[in-house]
Amino acid sequence: MLVGDRMSHPVITVYPETTLEDALELMHKERIRRLPVVDRRGTLVGIISERVILRALPSDATTLSVWEARDMVRKLTVSKFMAEEVITISEDTPLEEAARIMSDNQISALPVVRGEKLVGMITEKDLFKIFLELLGAREPGVRVTAIVSKGPGRLLNITKAIFDQGGDILALGTFLGENTTNGEIALKVAGVEKQTLVDAIRPYVEKIVDVRESSGS
Repeated sequence: MLVGDRMSHPVITVYPETTLEDALELMHKERIRRLPVVDRRGTLVGIISERVILRALPSDATTLSVWEARDMVRKLTVSKFMAEEVITISEDTPLEEAARIMSDNQISALPVVRGEKLVGMITEKDLFKIFLELLGAREPGVRVTAIVSKGPGRLLNITKAIFDQGGDILALGTFLGENTTNGEIALKVAGVEKQTLVDAIRPYVEKIVDVRESSGS
């Protein structure tokens, strides 16, 4: 799955000359915490976050009068506070690569560009939704977590054992194991009883970590 399949678009943006007051109001209205900044041609020129704006605005402790503070706020524009060096990705970037970039750089969103033009945004919220889908979180069934030794045919044996019992694999995820010789798998299976499922896959795993019935609600 690629970023272009799940990115949010069209993107809510602001211009460099947008005031901080207007940018913050837009964020609150749309319930977002960051805004890409584009020029009149749609070229990405920066990004600004709610945190940066709140730091820039006068606080209650300021010595300015109410009228002086308001006048000051009206003069503050996005261009003076936006981050100009923005990490971006393209539409054909794999979703796992987008997640890696976010994690490595400790950022919660990535603008998606086509050339220099902004065409979308991918956020942590988007990735969380995909994570739910990958593990079948909204599907009823039996969820099993197990440690499996690494090697050719390991997953094939497990999936065949489930198939032989009439089970339908709704989701299958693989994760780091306890050491370099094994991995952890998480399965969501429908159409088979919990104990039957455990008995079917036990010969092909090192150990069953967790098993439970899930309503998917």
